[in-house]
Amino acid sequence: MAVITVVAYVLIYDGIGNNTSGVSLVSFDGQPVPQSLISQLGVPNNVNSKVGIGYAGTTYLTKIVSSELTMNGKPVIIYIGAESCPFCAMERWGLIVALLRFGNFSGLEYMTSSPTDVGPNTPTFTFVNSTYISPYLVFQPYELADRFNNPLQTAPQNYMNLFQKAGGGYPFIDYANKSEQLGANVDDLNILANTSWSTIAGTLYNSSSLQSLSLLGTANLITAQICKLTNETPTSVCGQSYIKSIENRLS
Repeated sequence: MAVITVVAYVLIYDGIGNNTSGVSLVSFDGQPVPQSLISQLGVPNNVNSKVGIGYAGTTYLTKIVSSELTMNGKPVIIYIGAESCPFCAMERWGLIVALLRFGNFSGLEYMTSSPTDVGPNTPTFTFVNSTYISPYLVFQPYELADRFNNPLQTAPQNYMNLFQKAGGGYPFIDYANKSEQLGANVDDLNILANTSWSTIAGTLYNSSSLQSLSLLGTANLITAQICKLTNETPTSVCGQSYIKSIENRLS
């Protein structure tokens, strides 16, 4: 006969992803991300300019010759990943930072990646209960499995067709069916190991930190991709010289 022991404890945290009670990071899973941390991800342009593309690469980016995927006249960006996926955990940071330049999230929650995969318990976020609103684009994310690889969300079949055609790996990002990305822009999981969300966000303001060069570099690369779809709007984002430079590199 199997016996399941349930241990109850009180979690103490400061509301912005700093663990103050000695409890493991996984205790934050499913907790709402406060606006204070989301605001912290809005790194100023003078830092972004110094980072540029940073350590992000374009290896996983492929151009597609196809009609643009739109919804209500806006380009559609599709994300397919899994809460268990450690490389999705890495990519979500840069993706969220980039998307916050074009709109706003609500309902983002803390998450950690699989405890048994490489980079176990990497601190990240989940899109499962999130909503994204932007005047410039539509973002449609799907987490196909939870952090224990149990089925979670289901993407529409036409999106799954794109996902499977690209190779069926995580993370997958389709940019309005004009280009697609299979894999993370940066895959060094060590830069997020054994640290909190708030600490990671704080390191982004140091343009020479590994976190900044990796996560902001990813964000800047994704931003350049999006600007190509939004007709370079808003100009406050797409008109930045470091974004223009990355766009030229993509061209």
